[in-house]
Amino acid sequence: MSFRLGLTGSIGMGKSTTAQMFRDLGHPVWDADAAVHRLYAAGGAPLEQAFPGAVRDGAVDRARLKALLAQDETGFARLERIVHPLVAADRADFIRQHRNAPIVVLDIPLLFETGGEKGVDGIAVVSAGAELQRQRVLARPGMTEQSFAMILDRQMPDAEKRARADWVIPTETLEGARAAVDRICKDILSNA
Repeated sequence: MSFRLGLTGSIGMGKSTTAQMFRDLGHPVWDADAAVHRLYAAGGAPLEQAFPGAVRDGAVDRARLKALLAQDETGFARLERIVHPLVAADRADFIRQHRNAPIVVLDIPLLFETGGEKGVDGIAVVSAGAELQRQRVLARPGMTEQSFAMILDRQMPDAEKRARADWVIPTETLEGARAAVDRICKDILSNA
């Protein structure tokens, strides 16, 4: 049975780069955001019912869905009720496929916010200073201060995530993040 390592962190903290470091060490990584993209591309009938106009040409139009969510304060909760079970099934399939791997990394942005900590054996949180986080996020195409603030409002504060983690991965530098990833893998494997 694999050690299921939950990898999480707030937006712009370097989670995707850190997940690649685990892949580079040969550990399979399941990416919640990629699972959502696959689900959105595969149709979206349940979403079209809940959010009329969100599906175009057989796939979810992310920009349209984002606009619909911005107009409806109950929209995120409805979206999560539809998407989370589908994503959970995708994750369970991945874990089954990689059951013989010593470590399976589950990259879940809202791990704590969705109660996902119950489904992992340990948690690593990526973290960087607030100003570096802000710079990284606002450098993304189409990101605005308003969108950034809306995303942060839905996420648990970084300090609380760090306090609840088994490991913290500092992502101010690639070298620091890589060293932390190496230590985490050695810790897990030495205790297996």
